[in-house]
Amino acid sequence: MAELTLDTLVDDGNYLGTERARLENKVILDELERKKKARNMAVPTDDNRVKARLREIGEPITLFGERAADRRDRLIYVLSQINAARGDDAMHVDEEESSESDEEEEEFYTPGSLELLEARRRLAAYSLPRAQKRVAQQRIDSKMDLGRVVDIRKKVFAEVKKYANLGSQIGDERPISQVRFAPNNEILATGSWSGTVKLWNVPACTPIRSLRGHDDRVGGVAWHPQATLTQSADTANLVSGGGEGNVNLWSLNSDTPLSVMKGHQDRVCRVAFHPSGDYVASASFDTTWRLWDVNTAKELLLQEGHSKEVYCVDFQNDGALAASGGLDAIGRVWDLRTGRTAMVLDGHVQAIFSIAFSPNGYQIATGAGDDMIRIWDMRSLKSLYTIPAHLSNVSDVRFFYANDLYFKPPQPKTPDADVAMDGSDDPDKTQDTAVKDTATLIEEWKYRSGLFFASSGYDGLVKLWSADDWQLLRTLSTDAGKVMSVDISSDGNLMASGTYNRNFQLFAPEDV
Repeated sequence: MAELTLDTLVDDGNYLGTERARLENKVILDELERKKKARNMAVPTDDNRVKARLREIGEPITLFGERAADRRDRLIYVLSQINAARGDDAMHVDEEESSESDEEEEEFYTPGSLELLEARRRLAAYSLPRAQKRVAQQRIDSKMDLGRVVDIRKKVFAEVKKYANLGSQIGDERPISQVRFAPNNEILATGSWSGTVKLWNVPACTPIRSLRGHDDRVGGVAWHPQATLTQSADTANLVSGGGEGNVNLWSLNSDTPLSVMKGHQDRVCRVAFHPSGDYVASASFDTTWRLWDVNTAKELLLQEGHSKEVYCVDFQNDGALAASGGLDAIGRVWDLRTGRTAMVLDGHVQAIFSIAFSPNGYQIATGAGDDMIRIWDMRSLKSLYTIPAHLSNVSDVRFFYANDLYFKPPQPKTPDADVAMDGSDDPDKTQDTAVKDTATLIEEWKYRSGLFFASSGYDGLVKLWSADDWQLLRTLSTDAGKVMSVDISSDGNLMASGTYNRNFQLFAPEDV
């Protein structure tokens, strides 16, 4: 075997390929570094300020067909290219610009009205006692015997696993964008891309009324917390948001809206009623969500903070917090009493289409276009769990909220007149047993709230999940390629889904 020496090496020109590969790698690394710096770059979210900045650097303030979010992305790209071209001075310039933008952000605020100030005070007075009551109940639950907790979980999850398809009903002429049960669980509201909101008797699925007041697709519907219960049928019982940018309030006795709240500059995707019933939130493609006063039909708050369209919004059950999710893949939790951001939900890689607070008050579920559901904990300010939920977009997430109104305690048996001599049928003992059984069932009912949740996806499936170990309990198929929305009744006996092929489905445990 010949020994390899320096004399035997032949120059075959491969060093040119090596140099080319090195240069290509350098270009790729430089581009990655630029993108990294671009993500950390402080850029205004207000469209007018974005246009002003583009004008300063000599760029066109708008391009044909360009939206506000695209314009902001273009500004970030151009600024990152300028900084990369400056080389060594870029970091220094970045620091100066970031310090200037920090100063601007400190000074930037949205002036609030006296009505908003008064609303914030009312929200604080409403939410603090509810939070105190919730925390007290959670302390009681934390002392529950572990064996009892396991028994309740087994019983509840066994019922959830029995859910089956009751049937399907054609709901409209265009896709059903959202379904929501009324608080009495006897009416289902459906919003459609035809611009119509329809009310249906359930489980019979017979139509009650069609509400026509939108000129474009209805994105979201939400019920007043006391609608169909103590709320008068002539007052605001339902809210809807449309593609023309309007938010409509509806009574149950009229086909026309009680009031039309205008202000959004683009499509309204989702709406939510505050637990007090006095306020409504609406999420819009104009990159804002807004808070409205139901009694005066006036806008109280225009909240910015998302760099792209805001798609979903939800209220915490205490009434202190609101959460919004957008097509920028970011969710934000807002303290309604102060207007500050309480938490940023940053983890999804695609648009957030659904956001929901758990009844426990400190956990949030988000469903996104990356097919994932993320569970967030506000106590630790981080993501607790990521569920690979669906094979396509997660369109809706809904926790089960147990309404105490639908808890039916067992009726004590009337003691027989002929009582056994040995005292085995002692009426006092029978009464004591009934009281204990009722107390046990009340304890179970309170613990059941928030123990599971439902999700819908564009893979045509509705899924039920446990809300403590995040395991899949039940998968239900529909007759559609895309499921747009899902909801669970507050008595736990029904579940509904709205689909892209204009239908809605009802599901129930097999023995109900």
